Amino acid sequence: MMRAILNKIIVMLKRLLFRFWNMIFRFLSLMYKNKKSAIGFSVLVFFVLIAFIGPYLFKYDGLTSGTLRFVAPSSEHWFGTDYLGRDVLQMLIDGTKGILLIAFFTGIFTVAIGVIIGISSALIGGAFDKVIQLITNLLLTIPSFPILMILATIITIRDPLTFSIVLSVWSWPALSRAVRAQVLSLKESDFIQICQVMNMKKSHIIFAELLPNMAAYILINFIMIMRGAITGSVGIMMLGVAALEPSNWGAMIFDIMNQGAFYVSTAYAYVLSPIFTIILFQFGIILLSNGLDETFNPRLQVN
Repeated sequence: MMRAILNKIIVMLKRLLFRFWNMIFRFLSLMYKNKKSAIGFSVLVFFVLIAFIGPYLFKYDGLTSGTLRFVAPSSEHWFGTDYLGRDVLQMLIDGTKGILLIAFFTGIFTVAIGVIIGISSALIGGAFDKVIQLITNLLLTIPSFPILMILATIITIRDPLTFSIVLSVWSWPALSRAVRAQVLSLKESDFIQICQVMNMKKSHIIFAELLPNMAAYILINFIMIMRGAITGSVGIMMLGVAALEPSNWGAMIFDIMNQGAFYVSTAYAYVLSPIFTIILFQFGIILLSNGLDETFNPRLQVN
């Protein structure tokens, strides 16, 4: 009896594993179907590997040395050292994980808030929809960066999760408005009308009909929100508002500006490294989102 149950469990696990690998294969095939998404996804994978494997290869100890201040690139310090003699390459690698976590959590929180509010506004309608749209339009008219600065000064930011919450608070309105428009359009389609005639549950309509049809759009927005999170977090860090690790890319740029590294001839690698790292990450995100848009959007597909 026990052996039969165990065999059934093993068979079930094998099927789940097969489905998982099949899903991964289909996902990778989709990523590399388009050249832009292939390059962008490769850049993103590169940064993920750097974030989780890099610290074991180039361990950041945070030790300072006055004798190694602003050392030029060498075989020992590939990207030189900062104003405290810390290895720049080690700092960049150590800060990658925090940057990725900020981008990922901001994307998750923003998408969750925007999708929930957008779908609720479209399906409930009436006065609720009018109030939500009034709030959304009001938030869209206010510049986001000054508000983020104010929130960053009010809320003590000491970890990527808190940083992500601060960034998400003001990032959802545009997505919410777009999701609402998508839902209002889908509500008029035949398959939604059939679901309503058959008196299907709202949960079925949302999770089995609406979300699958908006999945590609939500994924592309999730990626672009990650890009915006990097820009916002680095901008706030450059102003010295958030108290994160000195290896954070924005914190490095803040130190570069405040320690006069621009005027030190041997510090060129130290100055350029975080800037080009941010540019490379943004470049990959933009290519990935554009490639996915071309893959999923029939109007952009080239025969």
